[in-house]
Amino acid sequence: MTYVVTDNCIACKYTDCVEVCPVDCFYEGENTLVIHPDECIDCGVCEPECPADAIRPDTEPGMEDWVEFNRKYAELWPVITQKKDPMPDHEKYDGEPGKLDKYFSPNPGQGD
Repeated sequence: MTYVVTDNCIACKYTDCVEVCPVDCFYEGENTLVIHPDECIDCGVCEPECPADAIRPDTEPGMEDWVEFNRKYAELWPVITQKKDPMPDHEKYDGEPGKLDKYFSPNPGQGD
């Protein structure tokens, strides 16, 4: 099992999760985060830290595509280990459906 970031992180990008990760497996995109599924040790400490409820175990139904999405971008984006401010207007986007198609940017973030 591994944990993955889903589309509710997009346009919110809370980073509370990165501070508790013991193996630094979070990677930063321009407007979202991902977890490298091959680096995640399945400890689960990140899941309750996410204010947007965007982190899920890969054992939930429908997570296969999110595992591959997280793997793809974790290999392209810089690692992030320190908390940053969320995206502007993050409250407005939190919980909005279909954010992957509407707002996702493949561009890397700044990282640490």
